[in-house]
Amino acid sequence: MEKGFVFLDEVLPGIRWDAKYATWDNFTGKPVDGYEVNRIVGTHALASALHAAQEQAADLGYGLLLWDGYRPQRAVDRFLQWSEEPEDGLTKSKHYPNINRTDMIKKGYVATQSSHSRGSAIDLTLYRLDTGALVPMGGDFDLMDVISHHEAKEIGEAEARNRRLLRSIMESSGFIAYECEWWHYRLKTEPYPHTYFDFPITWDSEKYLPINRQIAK
Repeated sequence: MEKGFVFLDEVLPGIRWDAKYATWDNFTGKPVDGYEVNRIVGTHALASALHAAQEQAADLGYGLLLWDGYRPQRAVDRFLQWSEEPEDGLTKSKHYPNINRTDMIKKGYVATQSSHSRGSAIDLTLYRLDTGALVPMGGDFDLMDVISHHEAKEIGEAEARNRRLLRSIMESSGFIAYECEWWHYRLKTEPYPHTYFDFPITWDSEKYLPINRQIAK
């Protein structure tokens, strides 16, 4: 593990997670480069802010379910490569029904350099502590569509309230929302604001030499 990073489940007791890019259930249709185990990694600063969010959510009867945290740069590179490949239709109806995969970057759903690779971003939702059920948000994770925008008009009032609740919890815990994706939040104060890391997420991280890409201001 790169110094300054941690498995979030080790420091956030009771946290739920499903690292989508380590599974076949993501917009590429298969596990993504750099995600070798279904666990979620972040910086210590990210973990601290998430702990505050977790406590605030619990006071309201909710828990946090994490989908993605630190993202190796090689995974971002794979996203970009995938966006240029011929359309096979395997994930289009679920993840990008109204756009072409080649438009994902232009429309802001896929970045050439991601705050996830700086260890400063998290993708997540709320679930009810009493039942374990996910809170309706009016659209699934990684649905690349205007309905995923925070202020989307196409969702119901209950779903809109749930999005506002998540946003309130996250923003009061030190995060900034991303307007195009209701599930994506970034730390206001990043420990590595100009570094894009590329170490893989693996059980045996010590056998890998950590790599990072330093980006000048």
